[in-house]
Amino acid sequence: MTFRVREDLTGLSALVLAAMLVSAQPTFALSELKHIPDQSSSESAQGAPQAAEPDAVEGDSEGIPMPSPLIDKSAGANNQAAGEADEDPPIVSDIQHDNSKAPAAVQRLRQLIVEAAATGDIEKLRPLVNPGPNQAQITGDDGDDPIAALKAFSGDPDGLEVLAIILDLLSTGYAHMDAGTPEEMYVWPYFAGKPLSELSAPEKVELLRIITAGDLADMQEYGTYSFYRIGITPDGQWKFFTAGD
Repeated sequence: MTFRVREDLTGLSALVLAAMLVSAQPTFALSELKHIPDQSSSESAQGAPQAAEPDAVEGDSEGIPMPSPLIDKSAGANNQAAGEADEDPPIVSDIQHDNSKAPAAVQRLRQLIVEAAATGDIEKLRPLVNPGPNQAQITGDDGDDPIAALKAFSGDPDGLEVLAIILDLLSTGYAHMDAGTPEEMYVWPYFAGKPLSELSAPEKVELLRIITAGDLADMQEYGTYSFYRIGITPDGQWKFFTAGD
C-alpha cells in the first residue's frame, strides 16, 4: 500500500514539473510581436530612412564651389588678348641698329634727349617733352607736370635713375612702326618691335644691359618686351615715354 502511494506521488510530481517547464516558455502579447528579433531586424532594414547623398561639388550650382587657383597665369595673356581686340597692334616696318638711318628730325631730337639726360638735371628735359596740346605722353602724368611723372619712375628723388634708363634705351637701335600711316613712329629700344624668341645672342646681351635676367625670364613667358620705351614721330616730336606692351 505504501509503494502505491509513492508511485502516485512520483507521477504527480512529474506532471507538476512538466507544467512548470511549459509555463516558463516566453509568451508574447499581440502588441509585443513587432519586437520579435527576426521581424525587428527585417523591419529596421526596410523601414530605416536612406542617407541623403551629398550634393555634387563640381558643376553643381547649389554645391560648394571649388576654390580658384591662387595664381592665374593666364590672366596676363587674357588681358593682352583683350587689349589687342580693342586696338590693332602696331606693324613693325623695320628694325634698325644704326641710329643714323633715322630721319634727320628724329636723329636731332634723340640727340637732344641724350644730351639733356647726360647732364643729370631732369629739368633739362622739360622743353623737349613739347609742352602744350601735343605734349609727350608720360605714363602716370595727368597733364599738369610731365617731369614730375618722369621722376616718379625713379628710385631717387632727383630722377637720376630714370635719366640713366633713358640713356640706356636710346643707346640701342630703334623699331620703325606703322610706316606711311598717321601712327608712324620710331621707337627705342628696338626690342619693342621684335619677338624675344628671335633675338640673337648679341641682342640678348644688349637687352640685359637694360633689364635683369629675372625680368627677361618674365617677359619670355609672354614673348614680348614690356619695359620702358621712347617714341619719336617722323617730324621730330617726342611722342611718349611709357612701359608695357
